[in-house]
Amino acid sequence: MQKRNKIVSLLLSSFLVTSLLAGCGGGASSNAGGASGNAASGSTVIKIATQSPLSGSQSLEGEGIKLGAELAVKDRAEDFKKLGFDLQLFPQDDQADPKQGVANAEMLISDNDVLAVIGHYNTGVAIPASVKYEEAKLPMVSPANTGVQLTEDGKKSVNRIVATNHTIAPAAAKYAKDTLGIKSVFLIHDKTAYGQGLADEVRKSFKDLGVQELGYEGVTAGEKDYSAVINQVIAKKPDLIFFGGMYAEAGIIAKQAKEKGFTGKLMGGEGIESNDIYKIAGDAAPGIVYATVVGDTRSTDEGKKWIDKYKTTFSKDPAAFSPFSYDATLVALNGIEKAIKENGGKKPSREQVMNAIRSTSGFKGLFTDVTFDDKGDNTSAKVFIYEYGKDKAEFKGEAK
Repeated sequence: MQKRNKIVSLLLSSFLVTSLLAGCGGGASSNAGGASGNAASGSTVIKIATQSPLSGSQSLEGEGIKLGAELAVKDRAEDFKKLGFDLQLFPQDDQADPKQGVANAEMLISDNDVLAVIGHYNTGVAIPASVKYEEAKLPMVSPANTGVQLTEDGKKSVNRIVATNHTIAPAAAKYAKDTLGIKSVFLIHDKTAYGQGLADEVRKSFKDLGVQELGYEGVTAGEKDYSAVINQVIAKKPDLIFFGGMYAEAGIIAKQAKEKGFTGKLMGGEGIESNDIYKIAGDAAPGIVYATVVGDTRSTDEGKKWIDKYKTTFSKDPAAFSPFSYDATLVALNGIEKAIKENGGKKPSREQVMNAIRSTSGFKGLFTDVTFDDKGDNTSAKVFIYEYGKDKAEFKGEAK
């Protein structure tokens, strides 16, 4: 009897240890898919993560990225169910903060069901987070980052479907000179990887075009008073203020510049694309021009139908990058589906997905075609020009 009790005790101990291990992460999402990129054993869950600011001053656009991805996941969920997988969205708030973006990246890496990341909104967040993705062979597809540096380090995991500042800058400068008749410019940037990177590229393009530079200054994002730099602008009287940065600061600069008597134009990149600029800039918003990687969503019947579906699903209009987030997610899901098939119908490793996504060629998204070069840049990306009207941005056409 004593011997039998000892055996029962040993069996119970073994069962408890096994249960504890399962509760610590040995269940559906095992450690088999860690930094080495191996497939998660036994799990039928596939998570698509998003990284974008869901709180703070850039949350409108950050949420738009999340919802664009969510709609794509909804549209493809049944296809993956037929393949035997439960497709899920796993949104994260990077707060437009590099430290938070990296912390989120480390958390995503530890969850082996996460096979792709859609993000970020800010290049300054994407660059440090992408170092972590590369270490884990976790593929990232960006719907918004244009900073050239993001893909310059040869990371196999990093891809984007949008044009880079190398393409945006000359197009913006040429439009400013040829169409707006700009002869002089004062450049301002927000000291971020995206904002200063764009301003520097545009600065070179204006110089090549013979546009006179009257000033080049940096401001701190998040401040509410830019009088010091605006006073310099007023004194120099440029035809154009070119701002490298985001819509929150662009709106303040436009408003304060108009209040001080500035009568020239203000121009920026896709960072100043947001309906929130009307709330910030007020009557200074109409006339602001921007070059962006996002085309006119309403220009096709398919685009109009997609907008209606988005509004029906989420009870709100798409944000600026919602369409490209949708396409970026479709690109990631196409790569995952390809990797599943190449893996005999089994859940693929992150490395297999990473390689499948990078090999994307001739993909027809709803809003953009996608072919990645060896850096992960989209060779089919284009640049477009918009100008804010009375209550919405008006499409001016493709920048040439």
